[in-house]
This record gives sequence, C-alpha cells and structure tokens, in this order.
Amino acid sequence: MPRFSSIIFLIFVYTSSLGMTHYFNWLPNNLDSIIKQKLENPLYEYDVNGITWSNGSLDSRLKIMLEIDSSREISLSFINLSNDTLSISNVLFDSRKNSEIYITGLGTHPLSRTHLFLPGKSPINVIVPDDAWNLGYSSSKINDSVHIFSIAKRRSWSNAERKRFETLLFPGGQVVYKVYIDTFYGVWQNGLRKCFQDKKLYGIDKFDESMYYRNDLQWIRHAYMIHLMMAWDQKLFNKNQYQLASFLKNGKKLYGGDDVVGIWPTWPALGLDQRNQWDMYRDMPEGLTGLKKLATLCHQYQTRLFIAYNPWDESTRKENHLEGMAALIKAIDADGVILDTRGSSSKELQNAVDKVKPGVIMYSEGMAVPKDMESIISGRVHNALYYPPILNLNKLIKPDFSIFRVAELYKEPIRREIHSALFNGYGIEFNLFHPGDPDWAKAQYLYLGRALKILRDNSDAFNDKNWTPLYPGQVDSIYINEWSGNFNKKVFTIYNSLFRGYNGPLFQVNDLSSNSHWVDLWEHKELSVRTGHIIINLDPFSLNDVATNNEGSVSVIARFEKLIHYNLFDIDSLTLSSTQGTHFMIYNGKPDYQLNPVRLKTDLSRIKLHSLFPDHDGDFVIQLFDSSELIDEIILPFKTSTTFKISEPQYIISKKLDPGMVEIPSGTFTWKTEHGDEFIPYPVNGIGESVSMNSFYIDAHPVTNTEYYTFLKKSHYVPKDKVNYLKHWIGGKIKVGDENKPVINVSTKDALAYCKWAHKRLPTEVEWQYAGQSNELKLWPWGDDAGIKNIKSERITETLTHIAFDSFDSTKANPGNGRLDPVNHYPKGKNKFGLTDLVGSVWQMTNDVYRTGSYQYRIIKGGSYYLPASSWWYVQGGPKPMGWRQMWLQVNDGFERSETVGFRCVRDKN
Repeated sequence: MPRFSSIIFLIFVYTSSLGMTHYFNWLPNNLDSIIKQKLENPLYEYDVNGITWSNGSLDSRLKIMLEIDSSREISLSFINLSNDTLSISNVLFDSRKNSEIYITGLGTHPLSRTHLFLPGKSPINVIVPDDAWNLGYSSSKINDSVHIFSIAKRRSWSNAERKRFETLLFPGGQVVYKVYIDTFYGVWQNGLRKCFQDKKLYGIDKFDESMYYRNDLQWIRHAYMIHLMMAWDQKLFNKNQYQLASFLKNGKKLYGGDDVVGIWPTWPALGLDQRNQWDMYRDMPEGLTGLKKLATLCHQYQTRLFIAYNPWDESTRKENHLEGMAALIKAIDADGVILDTRGSSSKELQNAVDKVKPGVIMYSEGMAVPKDMESIISGRVHNALYYPPILNLNKLIKPDFSIFRVAELYKEPIRREIHSALFNGYGIEFNLFHPGDPDWAKAQYLYLGRALKILRDNSDAFNDKNWTPLYPGQVDSIYINEWSGNFNKKVFTIYNSLFRGYNGPLFQVNDLSSNSHWVDLWEHKELSVRTGHIIINLDPFSLNDVATNNEGSVSVIARFEKLIHYNLFDIDSLTLSSTQGTHFMIYNGKPDYQLNPVRLKTDLSRIKLHSLFPDHDGDFVIQLFDSSELIDEIILPFKTSTTFKISEPQYIISKKLDPGMVEIPSGTFTWKTEHGDEFIPYPVNGIGESVSMNSFYIDAHPVTNTEYYTFLKKSHYVPKDKVNYLKHWIGGKIKVGDENKPVINVSTKDALAYCKWAHKRLPTEVEWQYAGQSNELKLWPWGDDAGIKNIKSERITETLTHIAFDSFDSTKANPGNGRLDPVNHYPKGKNKFGLTDLVGSVWQMTNDVYRTGSYQYRIIKGGSYYLPASSWWYVQGGPKPMGWRQMWLQVNDGFERSETVGFRCVRDKN
C-alpha cells in the first residue's frame, strides 16, 4: 500500500517506571470519530517468545512505535532493545478480551496455526491466504449497530529472520506491522467480509475483475470435480490402448462424472533426456492425434481436458514456453492448464492461450493470494497442508474464484477432505499420482457422489458473494456456513466434529413463513422446527477417526419456498406442477448418481409413481430445478412394503348396451373397505375416500361356463400354461347341469382373453363395489340386513381379527354351503341396479393389481360359496359384504386357477 503524502507519526517509548504514555496532539480532521476514539485509547497485544503482552503490560526488552499513516492506517513497529533474540508473533491491534471475534495464531503447527476465536466457543483452525499467515484480525462492538475492525499484517523487517508465523528479532532488529482500521454494520461476519472481500486484505489498491466477467471462462465456477493422473497410469493407458472411456463412464455412474481430467506426462520423468515438457505430450501413445481423441472423448462426457505447465523446465530442449503451450492446446483441443509450482498466472500466459482457443482456464497449483486473483480465477488448496482446517477463508475473498481441495485418494480414506469441500462450497481434486487401487476406493467415490450432487445442484448458491461463515449455531464444535440462492433459497452446510454425533436443535429460525419449508439435502428428509429451532440428526463417527482425514460427519440444510404443487391420491398417484422453474426430477430414493430419475416439465402432470419405478420399495424424492439449480424439493415417504397399485384399466368405450349388461349411472361414492389378515399388507386406499364415478356398463352376473365356451369356439383361445385350466369340465366339455354356473378354474390371463374378445374389461375394485352397493352404501347388495345372528369377533393376532356368526339369510345368497349355484339362483339377492350373484357365488376378479415389497396380488371381491372350517386364518370365505377385499396372490396361471374364483366384465359408456 503506498504511503500517503502527509505522514503524521508519534513515537511511544517504554519506560519501566512510568509505563507508556500516548500523545495525540494532532489528528487529521477527516478521521472518523469512532476510529479517532480507538486511536486515542489504543489497545494492542502481541506475543514475545510465546508469552502474551499488551500495551498495558509491556515487555521491557522492546521499544514500540506507532505511526499514523492516514486516517485508517497505522504502522506498528517492534524494536529489540535486548541482547537476546526475540520471537514476535500474534500481533492484534485490540485486546482479546475486548473483541467480539479475533483471528490470530495458536499452537506450534509448522504450516497452520491461524485460528478464529469466538466468545464461548472452541477456537476453530482456519485457512487464510499464503501472504496472510501473520495477520491479526479483531472486531469489537461500538454500539447496537456500529462495529470496528482492525487487521495487522507484517510489512517489513530488518536484522531479523522472517518465519511463517513469527519474526525472529536479533538484537537491534525491527519488524513493522501495518494496521488497517475500518467500521462496519451488523453481524461480525460483515466486518470479516469487508476486510477479506471488499478490501482484499489490503493487499491491492484496485482489483481488476475483468477475468471474472468473461463468459467463456465462467464454466469453471460451476465445476466441482477434477482428476489428475499420470500418463503412465493404467486407468489412462493399458493393453496398448487408451482406457479413458471406461474411467469416464465409471465416474458418471459413481459420482456424476468429472468436470476436468488432467494428464501429467512430465514429473517425475522430465530431465531424463533432452525432451522438453511439450515433447513429452507429443510422444504419448498415438501422439497429438491420440491426445485430441482423448479431448473429444472427454467432451462427449461433458468433461474438460487439462494439460500441465512446468515453468521450471529450462534445461531441456529449448522451446518458447508460451508458444509451445499454445501450440499443444490448439493441436489437441485442450481446455485448461495446470500451473505446476505456481499460485498465480499472468497476462502473457492467458493471452497466449486466448489466441488459439476461448475458454481455456489457468489452474494454479497453490492457492492464489488476493493480488494474483486478478489474473487467475481457479486454483488448489494444496495438500501440503495435511489434515487441513475445516474452514477456508480464501472462499470469502472472491467467492467466484474456483477453489479445489487436493486429496490423494489412494493413500488413505479421505472423507474429511470431501467434508471440507462440501462445507466450504467448492470443488475437490482427486490426485491419482500415488499408485494404488484400494478396495475402499469405490466407497469413497460413492460418498463423494453425494457431496458433488449437492454442490452441483446448488452451484449458484455456492457462488454467493454474501455467504456467511460460521453462522450462529447452538452447539460448540458443530460448524455452519450459510449461502443464499435465487428463489429465496438458503443453504446451510454443516460440519460436525463431535464423534458421538448430535440429535437436537441446531440453529434458530427467524423466518417461520408458511410458504417455506426446510429439507435435509444430505439425508433427503423434511426437517421439523421446534421452539423456533431447526432439529437435525448428525451421524456419529468412529473415535478411531478423530484427527484423521476420515473424521467428522456432514449435513446440508436448505430452506425452500414451497414451489412444488402436488396432490397425492390413491396411494401413489400424483398430480404435479409448478409456476416456477424449468423441470422436475423424480427419484426412486435419495438422489444420487446411481439412480435413473425421470425428468418432467413443470406443466400439470398426472403420474403414477410406481408405474415409473415398478420395483421401488421406499421413499420418492421430487426436485424442482431452474435450469441446473435446485429450487425446491419434496419427499414422499413410503414405508418398506407399502402396498401400491400397479394396474391401470384399459378403457373399452361403447354406446351399445349388450344383452346381459346393466348400466350403472354416474355419481359420487364414499369408498370404504375392510379385509382380513394383514400379515401381507393391504393397500391403504378405500378408507373413506370420496370418489366421482362415471357411468359404465357391467355384466349382470359372473361369466358362465356357456358364455366362456362360446368364447373358446369363436376365438380359438388356447392358454400356454394348461395346468388346472377348466378342470371342472369333462373332456373339454361343460358338465351337464353346470351350463349356467359361473366359469371357474380360469387365470387372470384367461379372463383377460375373454374380455378382449368381448370388447370389455375387468372392473376396478371401486367400480365393482360402486355397482354393488351404489351411492347408498348398502352393506349387502340388497340392503344392510343379511339375517346374521350371534356375531363373534375374536382378535387372533395384531394383524388378524376373526368374525363368525351363527346364521345367514340363505334366500338371498349362498351362505357358504360348499355348493356352487347357477347364476340368478337367488333373485332376492339382486341389488337396486339388477345385479345378481355379487356375494356367495364366486370370488370375482377386479383389474386392481398391487405390489408390496416382493409380493404381487390382485383384489377379488364378493366372497364365495366355500366357507372353510379352519383355514379362515388365511382366507375368510363364504358370502362377504360389499366392502370386503381379498388378496389373490399372483404366481402363475396354474396356481391362480381356482374352484372359487370367476369374473364379470365392464364396458365404458363414454
């Protein structure tokens, strides 16, 4: 930072008897009154050889000077007056006790000592830029709205040794810290944002953002997965051919694929002979033609191909670096350059690649410091810092600078590396340079896929300029970052370092709008709000993983506006629409890259979930997207073995009323059902739903043997499976006296073949029941009285209640005497529409087929002429009331064919 033209300086000299005296005879007139007050009563602290001192308790071995350089800038100098070497560190222009937050060093770690301190919380280790290791930041509250912050940065030193976190002052040595002071409003994070983001840690006068506005380069800010591999990795080339296609295909399935693949043919081979770095690319299998094929392959998988640049390649065959790089990119259609050993790019590098191809990204090996972020827009968090701090404040400096945390996959399980990337809202680089292929790698990739799905689906939020680090939570050692997206979305990334996990209130909810809801995007569960707090369950982890790269657990919470409009009915039928967004994605389970979701437009759609996913046994998740950004999510819970209908009626429309059919008028019907043993679950529909019924035609009685024989003669139908088929006939002929009895020993396929021939179909359960009891809801076809006496109800198990009675009116239906009667044998048993043989004749097939877990069954109605004396435990036979439903398990044709099951048909009127 340049010095101001008019410099005002005051020197404070320590005297052991009088202490330090502050003289401010003259201050600039434009100095903010708040800052002026702070300078008139300065507080500062510093460590000497690990002991903390302050201007209220000074170390006599030092002389300290303050120079006011401008209205908001101060130089703070430490001069060693002793004959000893002194270590100066942790300089704060404030006191720890006075601060609402401060950042300074803690411990003796050689690479990472920077910690953020909040009152009442454990210190949290943080990553800061490489030119800010020594920073001392603090902020304090002036009044209810105004706060003040200061940041002290080491600026110069003499007769001293500069170390990463301290300065060794030899006798007479000096170190100068530059202190910047400013005010801010609101929460303490606003001061941190102003210092890091707006002022760029006071490391640059004016920041040129032009690189960030280039449309051709913006793709990198939505990239989250990079693989770097050596040219001799067998996943790249093996058995005399490239294997990259298999690698990319497998990656799509495991973790949604790679945004970038980088190929590295130089280290550790460069220097073996005279070939330079570009020669080594030219000499790869199939030469530049082969590399261009790889780039084309990558692009087919929506992946970019990066090459590497080694700026230290100066002793091999001479070739202009910029020209060689540009020529290689042009020849193979590469998309980016990894800058080996460099944390910055240059205009010359970017200009060189811009001349041959737009959109080429420079990717730094080390994390760029603020002054370098003008010329490069992506870089790494280098894994030289092992077990990195979980919070990276580099993300605060330029949120749209694309950061990737480096992780070496094959050395050890690295869940914590994945946690770190997700928590900080940036990408991850899997470095495959270390040889290996451990058996736990697949599990790591699947876990990575969960994180990448969230990062990609919420990418706009993770580029939020005003994101909030360390959002206030209820529990120490559980850390929260807050991000804002479009459509009033909020995203909270959470890292838990408590190995026991946590279940309880996490943070306070200020917005309890009825038009919003909260979703756990990690577990895909709707979250509850209790006493104004979000309630969450965070997984525990092994105590053995503490302080390793497999430590911790994570979650991601989203606050959504309720943009998805839906209505769930008939168990799993759904109407779905939204006035916002571009499309829905429907998942049969928790969204991940292992599933194949169904994509639907946001127009009103009527869908049947289990028609889309017939084998799924669990929850469904519906996500609403605006282009690639998630803007709402709902979870439709389905318990394991939930019973759902898998059948749909095939409507047969005709104005013609065939002989033997009855017209059923339209109306509204309250559908109620009952059933027996629940060992295999029955569907939960039919519990009082109000159903609107269209008019239709239905057979007056079940299909008879004679009617079925006519069908056989005219259609020449022959089933493939003949087991038990019409076994009550003799030699393929109807037994004398059985002509008008309902046909039995037919399977579903046999019945459907008849329906198709007759231009009819099987009735749905609700159609059969409505036709039987009408909107008058008669218990029996003829009314509510069936002459039943001495009803006994016995609860056998939790799923079975047995109901028995002593008598039944045998003038209206077969009471269960074991003899099948001809149709129309009980004229008193007709219902109001003229239908006969609804109960006590044969169980009658409906069109409704359900699946529950691994079972499939069809609903049959009406009971039968057969009343078992003991096996009622399974099927309670005899005549059954109109609402009774019985499952008919589907195995194969031969098993289905039964002496007690028949059918009647329907046809649609309009």
